[in-house]
Amino acid sequence: MIVQRLLQHATNVSRRGFLRGLASTGSVLTLGGCAGMAATGTSFDGSSLAGDPSLIVATTRKRVNGGRAKPWFGPERASAMTVARAKLVPPGDGRLTLTAVGLGDWSLDAVEPVPGEVSDLLAQAGGGGDILIYVHGFKQTFETAALDAARLSDGIRFRGRTVVFSWPSKAGLFDYAYDRDSAMWSRDQFERMLNSIVAAPGGGRVHIVAHSMGTMLTLEGLRQFHARYGDSVADRIGSVVFAAPDIDMDVFSASITRIGPLTRKITVIAATNDRALALSGKLAGGMTRVGAAEKAAIERLGVRVTDASEEGWGIINHDLFLSNAEVRRTIRRSIDTTAA
Repeated sequence: MIVQRLLQHATNVSRRGFLRGLASTGSVLTLGGCAGMAATGTSFDGSSLAGDPSLIVATTRKRVNGGRAKPWFGPERASAMTVARAKLVPPGDGRLTLTAVGLGDWSLDAVEPVPGEVSDLLAQAGGGGDILIYVHGFKQTFETAALDAARLSDGIRFRGRTVVFSWPSKAGLFDYAYDRDSAMWSRDQFERMLNSIVAAPGGGRVHIVAHSMGTMLTLEGLRQFHARYGDSVADRIGSVVFAAPDIDMDVFSASITRIGPLTRKITVIAATNDRALALSGKLAGGMTRVGAAEKAAIERLGVRVTDASEEGWGIINHDLFLSNAEVRRTIRRSIDTTAA
């Protein structure tokens, strides 16, 4: 069994190397860079997930197998948002430990759709603490999005409940337009989820980490949220981290002027050598994406910026929030220092 796992890992590494090689030629395959990556060398302890390996799920994907058996939720758009509990299996769970050789990773064990809102599940879990919401990017299945939420939360040692918001992605290399439209289509339900959490009494701060195309959905959801409730909602929002945001600079500039004090909560993680965003910009008519812009240009918009250009060791450099320890520390610091 161990030999089979090692062989499978080697195969996956070879496949990723092949895709990265294609990416260096400027192929459209670079847009596959949103796929999740386990951060090697991470000690999986100290986070709330280490003690209670579970996620809260909010998804606008259509259920598959009633949402109770793999793949749980597919790429189609659902008529209503589903709220669910997801049970995880952490690395080194005592049954078969490959963590010591860098092969340990999270896995998704079970999903249980439930009635009600996300706030209901938070209340059942005890409530009171901070909450982390993760919003995935382009080319993600429900499972990869959930596992990336776990890797992120555990990687930054988050002490609180973790929520994954998963929108309908076809998880295909050539489905960029469908994914972009699905992300924007989901913004009303994202706002609904956010309102449910913020309106619950006795809760802590709400932190949001959104990646790539998910940042566009998140920004639009925050814009709607602020338009509905005004500046008072800023007190419950902690840090908003946009990792490699796949957003037009002009669109971003216009949107952040409409969210009041929420703007100062934003931290952008950018890398001028993010090749996935370089191609996205070409597909968008040559318009620079925020996540690939120069630090000074982004800072002029009034948000915090971390330039991760020197942190990336790979060809694509689009998933640094998961793969790079220094970028993860940046996210942790953002959560720790953002004014409530």
